[in-house]
Amino acid sequence: MVRKREKSLPTSNAQRPTAVIGVLALQGDFDAHRRRLEELGAKVLLIKKSEQLEDIDGLVIPGGESGTFLNLLGDEGFKKLKQFARLKPTFGTCAGAILLATDVENPKQAGLGAIDMAIRRNAYGRQVDSSIREGLLGKSPLEMVFIRAPKISRVGAEVEVLATEGKDPVAVRQGSAMAATFHPELSDDTRVHKAFLDLVTGASHTSVRGFAR
Repeated sequence: MVRKREKSLPTSNAQRPTAVIGVLALQGDFDAHRRRLEELGAKVLLIKKSEQLEDIDGLVIPGGESGTFLNLLGDEGFKKLKQFARLKPTFGTCAGAILLATDVENPKQAGLGAIDMAIRRNAYGRQVDSSIREGLLGKSPLEMVFIRAPKISRVGAEVEVLATEGKDPVAVRQGSAMAATFHPELSDDTRVHKAFLDLVTGASHTSVRGFAR
């Protein structure tokens, strides 16, 4: 049974210092994340080599195919990414969410272990079964784009559920790691990326109820 905790999430609209955000640019629509982050005032660095991780304050791992990410990263790249995700804010969407999990199913594969959750790959079906749905971010409606999306089947006691679609958790956070099974970069709503920037810059925490537009 999935356990849900509502604690706090940084959502301040106050002016934040400029952060350097890396977007892992090995595959997937990393450029959509770049545009969204730059729209919100962040400086963005496209990450193609693990050495670049030293130059950023936070990292976005975009969608794509999680197994392909593992192959492209290689053992050394995976090791460095795992270390980064434990030390600095990291946000994964879709395939990126899969990578951040402790347990991956369908099939089983390695995860970075940054978020204590079990996640099932391709849980909503094939590409043709992709859809746009309305869920809740905190208690506020949010458009969610699902593309061959995974599904979170378990969350640990220290994991905050930030957003839901029906009864399913679709965005979560543990410490400085965030994950979303949908694609917030493909909607017009900027609140999910704003929350990650607030996490990076250490903005004051407010209740998830502060997610209202």
